[in-house]
Amino acid sequence: MRHLLKVSIVSVAVVALLALAIPATLNAQTAEPAPKMADGHPDLSGVWWTGGDVGGRGYNTSRGAAPGGGRGAAPPPTFTGLYNQAAKDASKNLSDKDDPTLRCTPTAFGTLNVSMFDVGAVAQIVATPKFVVLLTETYHSYKAIPTDGRPHREDLPPSYRGDSVGHWEGDTFVVDTRNFTDDTWMSAEGRVSPHSDQLHIVERYRRVDKNTLEIDATITDPKMLTASWTVPTQRLVLAPFDQLLPLLCSGVETAPLMDAADKLKKN
Repeated sequence: MRHLLKVSIVSVAVVALLALAIPATLNAQTAEPAPKMADGHPDLSGVWWTGGDVGGRGYNTSRGAAPGGGRGAAPPPTFTGLYNQAAKDASKNLSDKDDPTLRCTPTAFGTLNVSMFDVGAVAQIVATPKFVVLLTETYHSYKAIPTDGRPHREDLPPSYRGDSVGHWEGDTFVVDTRNFTDDTWMSAEGRVSPHSDQLHIVERYRRVDKNTLEIDATITDPKMLTASWTVPTQRLVLAPFDQLLPLLCSGVETAPLMDAADKLKKN
């Protein structure tokens, strides 16, 4: 009897383990591989988002920061935790009235820790062997990034979104962006922050499979930060539509927001 009981217990345990393992195996088998371009590199093309409109149905913030460290591990430094004194002083003087996005001015680094989102939550990538084009839903913004590893141009004036060049490292597309103006904000960890003209962003794009895009980024700003900030890995999914619709901004619709922010600042 005891022998039969032991066999039954073992059988139940095996079945339970198989029940846990089978879904994972099926998921691994059913995940379609990332499509390839003519040159053999992964095709990053698609409309990408976090799984839904911000705060709306399907939105999933867990697609962002990957869990870091085990129990007792020190948490990674936050972006604001790396502020030097100049950044601390600058952030104290900022208010909603100073928000350049109310005047339809792009940010240097996007909301939700994804550069191509700018202040939105959806972006489109159009990839070719020679250029990767990032299209942003807000402010008619785009970046055409060469893929051949060319250096930054020295004849370009600083700009809101900086100058970007790219190259492939295996299946990872690396984007190097610098040459920013210092009169816009950047967004990190859901908070808008100041930056200097020495802001430097390096991003790494990986299409894990057909429906998943991972982005890592490192932000350096020697005039504002005491060390480089490593952005938590962001995981995006293909949206259920294949074309980005622009979110227009003329400044007229934001006038009431600016007036409200001005009143709060005076109070």
